[in-house]
Amino acid sequence: MNPRKKRQIEEMLRRELSAIILYELNDPRAGFLSITGVALSEDRRSAEVRLMVRGESEETSRTLQALSHARGYIQELIGNRLSLRYTPVLSFVEDQAMLRALKIGNLIDKARREDREFRN
Repeated sequence: MNPRKKRQIEEMLRRELSAIILYELNDPRAGFLSITGVALSEDRRSAEVRLMVRGESEETSRTLQALSHARGYIQELIGNRLSLRYTPVLSFVEDQAMLRALKIGNLIDKARREDREFRN
């Protein structure tokens, strides 16, 4: 698959998924989340949706469970809105790379604060 076309489809999926989850999914288990990326398989039949959930790990687990439960409904909406040959089967996962980046950023901020305090 053409890498440019793949990126375009992934971005279209990300935008539509964001709108669906924000405005049309009325599940109280779904917490405040951000879709950080979509990874479409080479055959375009499946897509991994990476997301970050604000809150504790318990809230993340509840949100992932709610999204998995609503997967069929979400896929149906995607199929109706986007003109793709195949509607990809979605899987929702927590974006570990973003979590690591946030932790590293927090550690750097903490080290800078401690360094400023030490110099004063």
